[in-house]
Amino acid sequence: MVLFFSMAFIGWSQQDDTSYKRRVLEASEVDLLFSYYNQDGQNAAVTGGEGTEELTDATSSIVLRMPMNEDDILTVDVGLSAYTSASSSNVNPLDGGLNVTPFDASSGESRKDVLVYINPTYQHSSDDRNTIWSANAYFSSEYDYFSIGFGGSYTKLFNEKNTEITLSGRVFLDKWNSQYPIELRDGFFDDRITGNGTYRPIFSEFESENRNSYSVSLSFSQILSQKLQGALFMDVVSQNGLLSTPFQRVYFSDFEDFFIDEFQLADNVEQLPDSRFKIPVGGRLNYYLNDVVILRSYYRYYWDDWGISSHTASLEAPIKLTDKFTLYPTYRYYTQTAADYFYPKEQALSTYEFYTSDYDLSDYDAHQYGMGVQYKDIFTTARVLNFGLKTINLRFSQYDRSDGLNAFIVTLGTTFVGN
Repeated sequence: MVLFFSMAFIGWSQQDDTSYKRRVLEASEVDLLFSYYNQDGQNAAVTGGEGTEELTDATSSIVLRMPMNEDDILTVDVGLSAYTSASSSNVNPLDGGLNVTPFDASSGESRKDVLVYINPTYQHSSDDRNTIWSANAYFSSEYDYFSIGFGGSYTKLFNEKNTEITLSGRVFLDKWNSQYPIELRDGFFDDRITGNGTYRPIFSEFESENRNSYSVSLSFSQILSQKLQGALFMDVVSQNGLLSTPFQRVYFSDFEDFFIDEFQLADNVEQLPDSRFKIPVGGRLNYYLNDVVILRSYYRYYWDDWGISSHTASLEAPIKLTDKFTLYPTYRYYTQTAADYFYPKEQALSTYEFYTSDYDLSDYDAHQYGMGVQYKDIFTTARVLNFGLKTINLRFSQYDRSDGLNAFIVTLGTTFVGN
């Protein structure tokens, strides 16, 4: 999700008859955001690491920033995300089609869902604008998952605002409405099952459906020279509760295989530890090359106690074509090791305590290439009702992963400023 915090010190507001205070936000601003995402691959976790990963997602949101007075801003981010997924449709592959296969989508309700969320944030700046605190909340809901969160941040600026330190924290209290694979549900029977012997999975429902996440973040940014700016950051994240995904199948190497047509029935769902500890650390370095080009670099190292470590590096080079138009070519590289509990299809043993065939937890490399264009008019000459058009951003990114997952995303964002 995208949060926008505006600190554009523009305009003056009368404080009393003899003095003035610079406003944090001069007028209300509205961001209208839309994205379209499409992916495909052949390693769906829903079907045990083998099967279609085809998915499309359309997301739209409205972000409203309102000045409450000279010092305070209320930001409300509201949105919805609607997806259609061939892989999740195979939670129940038996509700459509004559031949059942993990490489085709079924027509059941699990093939689609809508996530709705609201994220309000209140921000206050001190009179000298060297101290900023904020408080936020988060609510989201979809068919099988509900999330509520809250948090806050504290920012201090030093050295004539050349140095900035921010400490923030977030808490998410989530709950699953577990949807298990159809063959593992009570009362399941189908006379088309084929295999040696009797189909007897070792599945039992999860006792708890809660998932809690806690994070603390620290960031430090510094203007190093007239052309160079750097930042360092670190997060500490702790999760506990149901960290397994209830509808992701696992197939064991020491179990007989059972099928309905070409679809293999689950031996169990993934089993993962009920706690996870994560530490990402990284930094940014931005260099003003000239009046036309700025170089923006980023690096992050990630570690968790499930055995995953990863490296992320990216470079963006905004190219200013005119006073109003800027191009944004980008490149991002990512690599990670596999989790201790990852096993490709039919390589885990039923005697193991933890196992998953989710390729998001496997070892892989990924490349992402992108291009964007921004239109910006600080004078907001184009107007819609009482709002002037400040910016338009259009971006396209292509994502390619070494395990065969490919995706692209198109995003469109506009910012309007009120009178």
